[in-house]
Amino acid sequence: MIPESFIQELLARVDIVDVVERYVPLRKAGANFSACCPFHSEKTPSFTVSPAKQFYHCFGCGAHGSAIGFVMQYSGVGFIEAVEELASAIGLPVPQEERQRTERVKQAPLTEIMAQAMRFYREQLKATPKAVDYLKARGLTGEIAARFGLGYAPDDWQGLQPVFPDYRDAALIECGLVISNEQGRRYDRFRDRIMFPILDQRGNVIGFGGRVLGAGEPKYLNSPETPLFEKGRELYGLPQARKAIQEEDTVLVVEGYMDVVGLAQCGVENAVATLGTAATDANVQKLLKLASRVVFCFDRDSAGDRAAWRAMEVSLSHLADNKTVEILQMPGAQDPDEFIREHGKEAFVHHTRNATRLSEFLIRELVKQSAPVTAEGRAKLVHLAKPLLQKIAAPILRVQIVKEIAARAQVSQAEVETQCGLQPLARTRYAPAQMKQRPAPSSIEYKLLEIVLQKAEWSARLPLELINRELPEGATLIVIADAIEHGELPAGGLGMLLEFFRGTPHEPLVATIAKALGDEADSPALETVFTDAILRLRQAALKASIDELTAQARHGLNPQQRQRLAALLAQKQAADRATQGNNPLI
Repeated sequence: MIPESFIQELLARVDIVDVVERYVPLRKAGANFSACCPFHSEKTPSFTVSPAKQFYHCFGCGAHGSAIGFVMQYSGVGFIEAVEELASAIGLPVPQEERQRTERVKQAPLTEIMAQAMRFYREQLKATPKAVDYLKARGLTGEIAARFGLGYAPDDWQGLQPVFPDYRDAALIECGLVISNEQGRRYDRFRDRIMFPILDQRGNVIGFGGRVLGAGEPKYLNSPETPLFEKGRELYGLPQARKAIQEEDTVLVVEGYMDVVGLAQCGVENAVATLGTAATDANVQKLLKLASRVVFCFDRDSAGDRAAWRAMEVSLSHLADNKTVEILQMPGAQDPDEFIREHGKEAFVHHTRNATRLSEFLIRELVKQSAPVTAEGRAKLVHLAKPLLQKIAAPILRVQIVKEIAARAQVSQAEVETQCGLQPLARTRYAPAQMKQRPAPSSIEYKLLEIVLQKAEWSARLPLELINRELPEGATLIVIADAIEHGELPAGGLGMLLEFFRGTPHEPLVATIAKALGDEADSPALETVFTDAILRLRQAALKASIDELTAQARHGLNPQQRQRLAALLAQKQAADRATQGNNPLI
């Protein structure tokens, strides 16, 4: 775990403008910088970067965050990877727990071993005519082979021995290049195969896929699980496809390495492949961070059918109403690489644009399995749909699918929801209990939070005993004030606050307000609004105390209570005079 203090130091030392400009050309626009958003297609710039707030925001698609958040969203990496990338750029060592440090040290030499192996395989490809001829026959040029770092593993049991003089080195086994049999004899894992290096987000070689040149089994041989390589978390071809994915806002997911390379050769560059496994939760999470549209492309055979169903199942719990997942089963018996070479790019792109929406695929497959033409078939349809409907994370999409299932089963939407244990949308998303927790822009606490997000140090001036902690904005103010008081949150702009609240219940509220704020952080009027808000907070507290005593007066007040009521009324009059004619909150 990376200490919070380090995150704060990192954000204090990096400038979000410099970070974003590494990936996106920015233009000065008043106090801010602007560009066409890198996260969706647009012709008119709606993406802004605020150096004062250390915050980016797109008014088109809603993307927003700190420098860390930008790297995460742009590169499709996790929080730790983004922190490490930013820290590395400014020469700041990232503190890690001892276990993580040990793991990094352990992995470091393995990445160099893998890089050496890749260089060896590439040189072998150049020196092996049959391997070059094979790639040419598949329509690949030297340029595309170089782009993906393709190589060739010679038909030699110990072909790597000249590269690694210490062929007995345990690291060669640890990174999956060498196998040791029961007799202790060592030999290369990959022999007589076209080699596809698998890269991580930093461009390090973490594994290989090897394809036989002719007949032979297995057709593809992958690196085993190693300290560097976890198959279910990686996607082949992602570093090469990232730019095209962002431009298209679409990512194509194919089954094989050759599909990725072959599609790229023909101009379809936004394709990646899963690594010898069905699509995993980690794959889908990463894919939906990269693009708004994910298209899984499968062969039209029994294995492709199973893979399509699995991709649909895994995707359900990661869906969002502003994202789409689609299933494309290639016509005939051709895989994407074969199809595009025979029919061309336009024909392939046409099929991808007419892929089956996940909702349509789900219903179609359920109808196939249940045949809802009888009472029993219709009952089976609802029974089969239940576990799938329960997984769907996108609330509006789930309602649409429930309605379709209900129509096919000849029952009402409410009956399907009851049988499947689903709460109607009105109760799950907008229940009265939830409504009370939604931000109230008219509340004094909300106004104070807007100001404190720009001037966190002002939280020390808040009368915390008067803040309504039941409101989400009030609770957030308390957290900020407490963090400032204990030195856990230095002043550092909105970006710093967003990272402080990342992963907490307060994050959505802070992000919502941050997106709506202007650039008035240094405006003299902000002090006036802040002071006035506190006066009104005190005035509201006075009124509540007066109302309480006034209600008790019906049954009589003792002398002390009457004296207190008079004092409160005097204070209220003074407060009224202080705010009379000055109402910046309205």
